[in-house]
Amino acid sequence: MLPTLVLVGRPNVGKSTLFNRLTRSRAALVADLPGLTRDRQYGHGRVGEIPFLVVDTGGFEPDAEAGILYQMARQTLQAVDEADVIVFVVDAREGLTPGDRSIAEQLRRTGRRVVVAANKAEGLAPEAAAVEFHELGLGGPIAVSAAHGEGVSVLVESAFPASASSAVASLTKETIRHPQIAVVGRPNVGKSTLVNALIGAERVIAYEEPGTTRDAIHVDFERNGRRYTLIDTAGLRRRGKVDGVAEKFSVVKTLQAVEEANVVILVLDARDGITDQDAHIGRFIVEAGRALVVAVNKWEGLAFAERERVKKELNRKLRFLDFARWHFISALKGMGLRELLTALDGAYAAAMVRLPTPRLTRALQAAVARQQPPRSGLVRPKLRYAHQGGTNPPVIVIHGNAVDQVPASYIRFLEHFFCETFELSGTPLRIELRQGTNPFVQRTSRPRS
Repeated sequence: MLPTLVLVGRPNVGKSTLFNRLTRSRAALVADLPGLTRDRQYGHGRVGEIPFLVVDTGGFEPDAEAGILYQMARQTLQAVDEADVIVFVVDAREGLTPGDRSIAEQLRRTGRRVVVAANKAEGLAPEAAAVEFHELGLGGPIAVSAAHGEGVSVLVESAFPASASSAVASLTKETIRHPQIAVVGRPNVGKSTLVNALIGAERVIAYEEPGTTRDAIHVDFERNGRRYTLIDTAGLRRRGKVDGVAEKFSVVKTLQAVEEANVVILVLDARDGITDQDAHIGRFIVEAGRALVVAVNKWEGLAFAERERVKKELNRKLRFLDFARWHFISALKGMGLRELLTALDGAYAAAMVRLPTPRLTRALQAAVARQQPPRSGLVRPKLRYAHQGGTNPPVIVIHGNAVDQVPASYIRFLEHFFCETFELSGTPLRIELRQGTNPFVQRTSRPRS
């Protein structure tokens, strides 16, 4: 079990920048805006021979009693409960504040080991940057610059003393592949509620205010002996409605999460109906080539006539997602989640399938026998053999002659035929046509004797 290091501090002191430095990634949103991070963000860190889990948290307001600040404080306290060591991040340039004192008092009560990191110390003498924070009574502060990497290795070595580092030096980050599942949709359709319901814990903030989630939050969990990573994402509004730097960052992180995922859950709101924005999000998922499961949320309590209306809208507006499995669920009530998880397993298996060349070629021959490519003038394209060209999504490469004359309608026929033949449900499939070369074109003719 890797030791866990949790970053705690006021808003805008540089916790997310330090998280990215420790994990050598850009997983956490970073901008000169207070309160950008709201949910806990987990990552793997290593400094020298010391591997560990690192947790980024939102700006901590211990005295918050309601609203989003209270929800953020709850998330931070849950992370503190999981911590082996807490790094209390303060701003060396701003100096000691009443908020820092309040947080220090809260952390002192936890009984956890706390290391104070005086961040933004670039260009300052280390002693001068840290001296003011001795007053917190949490041990000697360490001057660091998360943006420039200064003092970070010293910070980690202080967090994990020699006895702990030797115990964890042999541990490495797990490399076993498991499904990466992005949860996407419009704001306030229940994405965070669904994530919490699937893992059985209040892992991310589920709040009635639209736009609560800003970052792409990775959540590992295990069900029936199998590991998964859920990626909770910010709601995607229409381009003209996106306003502010934070929301623009959130949109980018959501689109990156779709590209990173193996399977996407598109969450729809049954009570709001199916909108054009739902269709736009669906098209982006298809263009990214990701396996897909559609979850129509807030299904509980709808009258029969209302349910029938929603189903007709689905067939009319999202017909192009016919390869995906559809599930009518209630994330709040836990309805339909077992079937949803089964569909996720099937979509992941289809997206990562490996198909032998002989089977693909026989399937291609069967498809041509059922329906030949249409003629183009005097020429009929000839499709000779097929092999797999990639996964996630599955790519089938077909070689033949005059393949540039194959119409798009016939390519769609081949896609459906291969999906039916190999029972690939829940994933798009791509066909690549490659023109065969004439083996005699380079051969020089021999003179007749």
